[in-house]
Amino acid sequence: MSSDSPSTTVRKAERGAYDPDTVNAIIDEAPVCQVGFLDDGWPVVIPTLHVRVDDHIYLHGSHATRMIRTLKKGVRTCVTVSILDGLVLARSALHHSVNYRSAVVFGESKHVGDLETRRRVLDALVDKIAPERRSTLRPMTEDEVRKTAVVSIPIEHASAKIRSGSTDDDPADTTLPAWGGVIPVSLVYGAPEPDEFVDPSATEPEHLGFFLP
Repeated sequence: MSSDSPSTTVRKAERGAYDPDTVNAIIDEAPVCQVGFLDDGWPVVIPTLHVRVDDHIYLHGSHATRMIRTLKKGVRTCVTVSILDGLVLARSALHHSVNYRSAVVFGESKHVGDLETRRRVLDALVDKIAPERRSTLRPMTEDEVRKTAVVSIPIEHASAKIRSGSTDDDPADTTLPAWGGVIPVSLVYGAPEPDEFVDPSATEPEHLGFFLP
């Protein structure tokens, strides 16, 4: 992972991080990413699911989608993720902010042609969405693997940007009567809702406990 590119340098140095552990942890926790690329001269940003395996980010989709068609060619790509941790409410509008963790990755996309590699990546993606889910499902058929395109982006030029802590009011504003502080924000899952085909006698899989409050 390199921070020698101007594209990955964080302006506020105290909020920047370039070590793999920090960047990878944010990539892994974020539920979705945004993928930026040029299509016929136009900048395009597509939100999608992702999974990290070792030092690559993997994306999947139909071979017919614009994003996959473009990325399969091997193009310069930007992948970003962000996690909102809190609303920072100061005593002036200027100093309102948010606590967050974000990561930006620049790399050249590559089509994953090997079917076994593609299968492993898709299995990892399912387990990222719902931990331990893959082991409860039937194996993907070869036709399903062939129909699902997978592309990779190396995590070489990347950076993380993090804001944490409380308000940063001007000293003169701290005596104002307005409330100041942080409202924490987190992603909360609801209880699993079975579909119409679940056998009434079936017990809820243990791995779904991940989603319970």
